[in-house]
Amino acid sequence: MRVLITGAAGFLGSHLCERLLQEGHSVIGMDNFVTGSPDNLAHLTNNPRFEFIRHDVSNFIFVPGKVDAVMHFASPASPNPASPFGYVNLPIQTMKAGALGTHNTLGVARAQNARYLLASTSEIYGDPEEHPQKETYWGHCDPTGIRSVYDEAKRFAEALTTAYHRYHGIDTRIVRIFNTYGPRMRQDDGRVVPNFIQQALRGEPLTIYGEGKQTRSFCFVSDLIEGIYRLLLSDEHMPVNIGNPSELSILEFARTINEIIGNKAGITHMPTLRVQHDPEMRQPDITRAKEILKWNPEVSLDEGIRKTVPYFQRKMGLA
Repeated sequence: MRVLITGAAGFLGSHLCERLLQEGHSVIGMDNFVTGSPDNLAHLTNNPRFEFIRHDVSNFIFVPGKVDAVMHFASPASPNPASPFGYVNLPIQTMKAGALGTHNTLGVARAQNARYLLASTSEIYGDPEEHPQKETYWGHCDPTGIRSVYDEAKRFAEALTTAYHRYHGIDTRIVRIFNTYGPRMRQDDGRVVPNFIQQALRGEPLTIYGEGKQTRSFCFVSDLIEGIYRLLLSDEHMPVNIGNPSELSILEFARTINEIIGNKAGITHMPTLRVQHDPEMRQPDITRAKEILKWNPEVSLDEGIRKTVPYFQRKMGLA
């Protein structure tokens, strides 16, 4: 296939480009570098089956030649208000990527009669009252809260994608992505994985806000990409959760990072700095992914962190 991937220079987009090329497909990467980095694609530039177009997906998209699949991954994704690249600080761009970007990429799929895959998110469940979260759960979201620019953009994108499938007959898919980590995460992302790893590598105490009882489920990037690739090749049109259901508290996660890296500085607790409606619990129910895609995450947290640490060592000049 010849596949258009938006957000190609981002953390997930760049891994997706790499995987599709490895599978023998041709890839057109598209990004405007607001949150993505050219460094993430540098190793692909000499591949004859890889093309790159610098473009903002909120504007009309034209791709010369035949396109067999469109994968829409363009959007700021970090919820951290301390990060200049977080969606809280890029609210209009985030809404445009979810609304106009989805409309424009669906337009490409319709014009080309191409299959379409939308990168949605577990954030559409909001601060969930159901645990773990199934695809049938409608969510618990505040449409005007500080996180709404991302949550509602993705909820709208799902609705628009489904409407194009029902009304225009577009061959669509929707993946709901849960917390993912691995090489190529931004150093200044502001989320817990890069923060903890970099603090540990500097020999500093890991900073936890509050008691660290809030829980997350971390999926290594290669597992996520495998699930997304299987979904692309499937005939499933309704949303599918892709994530690792192994849930642990932030405190447990911090202890794991310190143990793997050998950081003796321990952990420091700071007063709670909770972003409005930051979910206390997040865990995917992956029953549908198992049944429909025959997919199950394979990389343990210990193995995944050990695969991620060398990337941050290089970025920090420690290797």
